[in-house]
Amino acid sequence: MTNYAVKDVNEFIAAAPKEARAHLEELRAAVKSAIPKAEEKIGYGKPYYKLNQWLVGFDVYKRHVTFEIYEGQLPSEIRTALEKKGYGTGNKTLQIKFDQKVPITAIKNLAKAQAKLSEAKHKDKQK
Repeated sequence: MTNYAVKDVNEFIAAAPKEARAHLEELRAAVKSAIPKAEEKIGYGKPYYKLNQWLVGFDVYKRHVTFEIYEGQLPSEIRTALEKKGYGTGNKTLQIKFDQKVPITAIKNLAKAQAKLSEAKHKDKQK
């Protein structure tokens, strides 16, 4: 549901289909808890979180919400564990159907890992 008309994440969630809103709120809370210093923005019509660079974001589709990372790929051990629980995954994405629980721990771990990668990359550039 990429939405280029919204100005902030509150508007994005409010404009999302009713069945997606709780998942979006949970994703938002998990990311903000994991990386509280990250800036929350709308970019390319969807929410994302930035700390020196884009870290993670999410979007809504017809039957699921998607959480995505921007640097690297989903670690294979996390990807395998999520797939065993019935979640769809891609190289950089996690799909959560509306009838599935949001895997909060995995989301927080992925967000924290992205923040660490960003910090390391930023430190290297400052040398």
